[in-house]
Amino acid sequence: MTPTARIAAAIALLDALESAPRRPADAVANDFFRARRFIGSGDRRAIADRAWGVVRERARLDWHLDHVGAAPSGRLLMAAHMILAEGAGMTGVEAAFTGGQYAERPLSAEERRFVAKLDGRPLHHPRMDEATRLNVPEWALPGLRARFGEGLPAAAAGLEGSAPLDLRVNLLRTTRETAAAALAAEGIETAPTPFSPWGLRVAERRPVLATRAFEEGLVEIQDEGSQLIALLADARPGMKVADYCAGAAGKTLAMAATMGNRGRIAALDVSVPRLAGATKRLKRAGVDNAETHLLEAGDRWVKRRAASFDRVLVDAPCTGTGTWRRNPDARLRTTERDLEELITKQRAILDRAASLVRPGGKLIYATCSVLPGEDDEQVRRFLDDHGDFAAVDLAQAWSEAGMSGPAPGEGTFMALAPHSHGTDGFFAAVLQRRP
Repeated sequence: MTPTARIAAAIALLDALESAPRRPADAVANDFFRARRFIGSGDRRAIADRAWGVVRERARLDWHLDHVGAAPSGRLLMAAHMILAEGAGMTGVEAAFTGGQYAERPLSAEERRFVAKLDGRPLHHPRMDEATRLNVPEWALPGLRARFGEGLPAAAAGLEGSAPLDLRVNLLRTTRETAAAALAAEGIETAPTPFSPWGLRVAERRPVLATRAFEEGLVEIQDEGSQLIALLADARPGMKVADYCAGAAGKTLAMAATMGNRGRIAALDVSVPRLAGATKRLKRAGVDNAETHLLEAGDRWVKRRAASFDRVLVDAPCTGTGTWRRNPDARLRTTERDLEELITKQRAILDRAASLVRPGGKLIYATCSVLPGEDDEQVRRFLDDHGDFAAVDLAQAWSEAGMSGPAPGEGTFMALAPHSHGTDGFFAAVLQRRP
């Protein structure tokens, strides 16, 4: 595809995203490209990169368009991004909107008038309100300020940067060194992650899913922060473990490896498609000590297994604020009402999952959020209501999991963020039931 055809396709993708504001952008993009199988992989990547660039800057672009009196559209958003973020100038925009074969039609007189007003303006305008300047939704600002304090500008910048590609080595099949060598033989260079003993960080974006190392189950794609949550679970051989809200079983896979495939893991979720994906991943990784179970209304599975698990990991549904680097559309889709509903749901899930923990066992509560209401405030509420549980300090939990170096962070809970740890934003608390 020509550069102008790629821009036209990116505009069409932006329009598709706009028509489905509550759907995750990656799901919309998958449908978009599935309906256009003629677009090759390189072109798909270039088109997606352009569209995601607009999505990442959407709040600021909307601010600029509003200040020149324009309503946002796929065409104007792309033109504004080219002017404000790429420095293309009016000449560059008009060269992209030529009306030639497969190119976007020329700007109308009105569109040209709007875009011309943007030429020469800074993307980060001094008159922007704080939320727009930091590129965070207004509803999230109080929680982010409470979490990061004076470090909020740096934290916000970290949350809008690009995310690395992290892999978790499957210790059931190989070692980190052997996996790194296998990937290098296929042209993919990696480096050990700084905290996770199982992690490899890919130097640049590469097609890992097409490698033999991935197909043979030597590695899985998993952010280092997510790996550390599985590490804190300290699941050992012979234990009985429940992965509540297991999703596609990324942490189930990691815990199966620390257990050496000995003991039993129950991967629980409310989604049939997610559990179906989990089953495929478990098979590819050679995990044979795990089973999946669908949690349904009226299901007595949890009640029948009360107080019988050594470890219960709750990776709770959340706003995903810690993953904005990977899912920039989430900051546009999620609302304050979503946050309120999720906090209520997390509370119910945590209460129910806690009943599975045996005396002396551990409950690990985790989110990919950086908002206190979903994280430490949720845990403190739980501890106030459950006097038979106590928090385990992060340093102690880190040591008990067999780690000799310093833990990533200080205090009782693990709180990770892109700007401070290089991972996605994650929270984890280790809570032990009194014997």
